[in-house]
Amino acid sequence: MKRLLSIFILLLAALAGGAIWLTRPQPLSPEALPALTGEAEAGRQVFLAAGCASCHADRGAEAQERPILSGGRRIESPFGTFLSPNISPDPVHGIGQYDLAGLTSVLTRGVTPDGRHLYPGMPYTSYVRMELQDIADLKAYLDTLPASETPRQSHDLALPWSIRSGIGLWKARYFDSAFVGAAPSRQIERGRYLVEALGHCAECHTPRDGYGGLDRDRWMAGALEGPGQPAAPNITPAVLDWDKGQIVWYLESGHSPRNETASHEMESVVAGIGQLPREDIEAIAAYLKGLAPIQ
Repeated sequence: MKRLLSIFILLLAALAGGAIWLTRPQPLSPEALPALTGEAEAGRQVFLAAGCASCHADRGAEAQERPILSGGRRIESPFGTFLSPNISPDPVHGIGQYDLAGLTSVLTRGVTPDGRHLYPGMPYTSYVRMELQDIADLKAYLDTLPASETPRQSHDLALPWSIRSGIGLWKARYFDSAFVGAAPSRQIERGRYLVEALGHCAECHTPRDGYGGLDRDRWMAGALEGPGQPAAPNITPAVLDWDKGQIVWYLESGHSPRNETASHEMESVVAGIGQLPREDIEAIAAYLKGLAPIQ
């Protein structure tokens, strides 16, 4: 009996080891990407739409032309506390040594250039849909920002979530690059890209299961607890009854039709999105109005 139990334990260990090996982090090599030249001016628009400053800059710096991305913001979750890293161009404490392949690995694979899984507190589950030229432009802009020597801080996570190698198994279950919303027009297609890829709105506004995976059947139907805020509301047409013009005004100004002001993490989001071209904000509004209504 003891022999059978030992064999069973060994088989389980072998299966677990094999699964972890199959889902090991695999960063992109530079040879896997086409030669692209990024433009910093276009990259700033990507930076604003992607809300990078919302997590990686000091509060109030989201609207600055050249924010210092020293990280350190605390992101509370049911699995523990994530601390955003330094993504300034500092070569030691930031990402100054990343090439395009390294940044692409982070954004579309959730893998660091040196081969470590990133936790999905960094929304690569949305950024996986980013276009490569946008990543090249973003890198060009990030390279122009001030360097910070602020050291990275460790996450505060409980077992088993603190075992980073297990993230590969989580990715195998939940990592999906497919868009969710329909795109019946070019405007809505642009809005879908801004919302589902760059803006990563679903990361807060879509409910999750017990392991942190998004419930794609309840897309944008609100979450009881969003990262860094008490609650993320349902923003499908079943609840969000604003017209397109009212949505645009809110995203530009932070003021709702009910004279409420954007607060919590949404304040940071508006600080970035409000600087986008008007046609992009209108595209976001068109996408939201076209979502399936979910109560």
